[in-house]
Amino acid sequence: MACHHSLDPPFRTLHDPWYARRRLCPSGSRGILSGLQHELVLSDAQKRTIYALSTPPGKAGIAVIRISGPDASQVWKDMVSTGRSAGRKGKAREHDPEPWKMHRCQVVHPISEESLDDGLAVFFKAPKSFTTEDVLELHLHSGRAIISSVLSALSCLSYCRPAHNGEFTRRAFEGGRLDLTQVEGLKDLIDAETESQRKAALRAAGGAARSRFEHLRAEIIRCLALVEALIDFGEGEDIEEGVYDQARERVLELARTIQGHLSDNRRGEIIRSGIRLAIFGPPNAGKSSLLNFLAQRDAAIVTPVPGTTRDILELALDIGGLPVIVADTAGLRDTDDIVERIGVERARQMVEAADVSLCVLSLPEIVAGIPPSLEHLITPRTFVLLNKLDLTPPAHIISARAVSDRIGTAGAWEVSLSTGQGTQAFLDGFGKALREQFDLFQERGPLDDPLITHSRHRVHLESTLEFLRAFLDTAPEDIVLGAEELRYAAQAVGKISGLIDVEDVLDAVFRDFCIGK
Repeated sequence: MACHHSLDPPFRTLHDPWYARRRLCPSGSRGILSGLQHELVLSDAQKRTIYALSTPPGKAGIAVIRISGPDASQVWKDMVSTGRSAGRKGKAREHDPEPWKMHRCQVVHPISEESLDDGLAVFFKAPKSFTTEDVLELHLHSGRAIISSVLSALSCLSYCRPAHNGEFTRRAFEGGRLDLTQVEGLKDLIDAETESQRKAALRAAGGAARSRFEHLRAEIIRCLALVEALIDFGEGEDIEEGVYDQARERVLELARTIQGHLSDNRRGEIIRSGIRLAIFGPPNAGKSSLLNFLAQRDAAIVTPVPGTTRDILELALDIGGLPVIVADTAGLRDTDDIVERIGVERARQMVEAADVSLCVLSLPEIVAGIPPSLEHLITPRTFVLLNKLDLTPPAHIISARAVSDRIGTAGAWEVSLSTGQGTQAFLDGFGKALREQFDLFQERGPLDDPLITHSRHRVHLESTLEFLRAFLDTAPEDIVLGAEELRYAAQAVGKISGLIDVEDVLDAVFRDFCIGK
């Protein structure tokens, strides 16, 4: 029996899902290929419509499955049954979705047309969507069986494929919705565990860093334009005198600005990754008790036996709204025990490498002075916690305070970790000191916030500064070489925001995203 389809229009290709879904006619149908009853199969590279679960898996109130690509509207027609199409089947149910509006619907299987869930669906018409493509979101009940059945139904559609890690965000970047600094800010916002991390990530995701990097790049390009004009025309009738000096002055100012960003003590990177705090002191002073107090659980073993802690124990905590990675170290003392000696050496290395160090001392024992093993580790930037207040006579407390004052520290508190005496004052004071030292938003405007939040930013800004200095070192007669240095500087800044295409940078940024983002 001949089929009565007309020949495909010339613009239909194998990349077109319509073409791939269409069944070829049997023999005798106007010379079209005969005997084939199966559909052409698209490769994953040809499937431009992707889908994934965008919410955490498991039992919850709502699960969101996101579909993005040129065939998102076809998914609607194949799987979404709204009030006006309820009860209809196949083509009778097909209609174009009304965009940017939540629709109560039945989500159905595209082949069996079995109802999979009763939920909501919203369609975002390109380019007014996160990815700048057509996007469909299915809002379902979050149960494992429901999620699995809908994802399985989507896999039956020959024009869809599962998304790769970060592919939705990558499409937003490629569509111009986000630049790389906003992509990194979005990832940091998802990962934020403290208030300071949330604030920093929200500003980056909102484009604050993007505008500042773009301003730097625009200024470099303006300097390059001056130099290029000088190369093309020379000073004279067409170009006013002093253009080269004007370009040099601008480059000098840019170099000073970038050097200021690089000299920020890594505040932005520290807030993003966590402040590294090392707790150190002599054996049995209460270091592990302090860790347990900060963690509000028994994270470390506490015994009256000196040398109980022999290795470094780390915990990520929120102290004063800041992310702090607390390391409990071995008690510092001279010992013949080989294992304990290794722990003591690791403790010294940890204290020297930490962003902040907190020395825990026993009040009854420091009246005679600071142990010699600690003297070189206590600096004016070290915080001191004087423990065992409940076991110390008042006269000894005064003597201990005098010893603490003599060594000069960033701050000192007296507490009893066993009874809780003084611990709230310590938490308040220590949290305030950390916020003053590291917080991004203490009495500063947006332009004073750290610009660098990732090591990648620092590397490219260092390269930019090198090229700017190379321009400044270039003699006026070698102005062509100087222009090339400015061009390299603009490219280095462009790599931060992704204004130039660097495939390996893109892969590194997006591979750590979850599938549905």
